[in-house]
Amino acid sequence: MPEPGPNPIDIGTPPPASSSDDDLFDHDDPEAPAKVKPRGRVRRVVISVLLLLALVAVAMLAFTSWRIIAQRHAKLEIQPSVGPLSLDYSQDGARTADYLRTALAAEVDLDHTYGAVYNESPDKNVLFLAGTGLIWTPGKDLDAAMNLISDDEGAVTNLKDVDAGPLDGTMRCGITKSADGDLTVCGWADHGSLALAMFNNRTPEDAAPLMLALRNATETR
Repeated sequence: MPEPGPNPIDIGTPPPASSSDDDLFDHDDPEAPAKVKPRGRVRRVVISVLLLLALVAVAMLAFTSWRIIAQRHAKLEIQPSVGPLSLDYSQDGARTADYLRTALAAEVDLDHTYGAVYNESPDKNVLFLAGTGLIWTPGKDLDAAMNLISDDEGAVTNLKDVDAGPLDGTMRCGITKSADGDLTVCGWADHGSLALAMFNNRTPEDAAPLMLALRNATETR
């Protein structure tokens, strides 16, 4: 019989196969590297940003809706006098006021339009035109109304925002050229009304407070 060979060496049971490198680390070891999930973290950041943007959009929509509701029912009434200004009741004044009203109605979609001529002295007067209606974009509609003056006299330049007062909205003043010299043009617009005024022999700085006085005296909600 053949002599028995040497006893086989016991190498133990091999560890189970693993498809993840995480199994190479001892999870009980506090110094072992933590498992990182970058995709999940990016996803959470993106969702957070989208939620924030959605909240901002909702807040802006709510604010705009509130302004439209608060301003849309504006009413205008031409006053016989405003500060140093007195309404011109002459035939020429009435004819000019009617022309201004018709021109504004043709340029901007409004429910009611108004026109007036105010005098302060022989060399100072104010041509005033205004209207009411639902105005979705007051700033754009005010620019369109300014184009009405641009067609007749020349572009309104150096437009600057001025104090719109407690009635809010947008108010601007600028300068246009005329045959008799520079005219200051001021206008306001909100979600319920729009108006323009042309001032001769006044700077925009002088005209702005007078325009605000005209608005406060003429517009109510």
